[in-house]
Amino acid sequence: MAAFQPSLECENISNIHSDQTDSDLIQKTDERYRETLPNLPKGKGWMTEHLVQYQGFWLTPNAALKNLMWVQDHFKPRPTDIFLASFPKSGTTWLKALIFATVNRTRYGFADHPLLTTGPHDCFPFLDAHLQEKDRSRFDLDRFPSPRLLSIHIPYILLPNSMTDHQSCRFVYICRDPKDVLVSKWLFLNKLRPKEFPPISLEEAFELFCQGISHYGPFWDHVLGYWEASLETPEKILFLKYEDLKKEPLVVVKRLGDFLGYPFSLEEESKGVVEEIVKLCSFENLSTLEVNKVSVQKFSKDTIIDNQHFFRKGKVGDWKSYLTTEMVERLDEITYEKLLGSGLVFGS
Repeated sequence: MAAFQPSLECENISNIHSDQTDSDLIQKTDERYRETLPNLPKGKGWMTEHLVQYQGFWLTPNAALKNLMWVQDHFKPRPTDIFLASFPKSGTTWLKALIFATVNRTRYGFADHPLLTTGPHDCFPFLDAHLQEKDRSRFDLDRFPSPRLLSIHIPYILLPNSMTDHQSCRFVYICRDPKDVLVSKWLFLNKLRPKEFPPISLEEAFELFCQGISHYGPFWDHVLGYWEASLETPEKILFLKYEDLKKEPLVVVKRLGDFLGYPFSLEEESKGVVEEIVKLCSFENLSTLEVNKVSVQKFSKDTIIDNQHFFRKGKVGDWKSYLTTEMVERLDEITYEKLLGSGLVFGS
């Protein structure tokens, strides 16, 4: 199904072209990538054959690493940009819908809202997932109207200074209990693993996760990067937990509105606008929509994902159905040690 067209926020990134990107600069980035890749440490991949370690984080070599370098070398943020940052499988899809609906609530009615016919990933595209080499000359973020809504999995310390030093653009980061992240990631990526590769067992995925070897891992370094940055610049980075969003969605949505500069008026609250947004973006609603059951997302030439895979259960604590007592104890111990002294904690 084609991406929703009336709002350019919803235009699929892979269908837009770039006027600003200079071919010589792109060539230099490609050269940097080709020179860097052979020298990087390798680890076993969950979906691809292997991952590579770049500046402390594990990335897929042919997509995430290449796209990260493009962002580092070429991306030009605007003061009004809104970034949703997350470690994979932390509630990204749900939060995309909530932010999109909050920011655009005066533009669309709930009866014919774009999210009813367009997946959240089309409405709120990934900055770092549509930059395959043959498409870069067509990648034009200048055509996006402000505020641009862009999603990233890039660790905070790998972002270019143009993004982290900018005082006006804002980040919303969502994290989740690592035990749920591990299980969700394992189930999700096994569905995407090429048929020529055997499935990864939960035991193997657990060991890799504990070693930090997972897409954009280590998990704890990723989370701490944004957590510490949010403490230093709380006006720039809103740090959320998936568990809090599940427990009190109305409270979190109102926080989102305030933080992003779209506060809910007393009239809106009295009319139930916040409740309508939460209902529209709920797992129960989004997962039953036709667009999220039959359509696909093309993140690269090799990565095409059925939208239905982004809607599994949306539960807190589903890890209890999969992890052994020994796994839980080890993962909790690692998490305690990694986060010790940071002020960040996850519930048991």
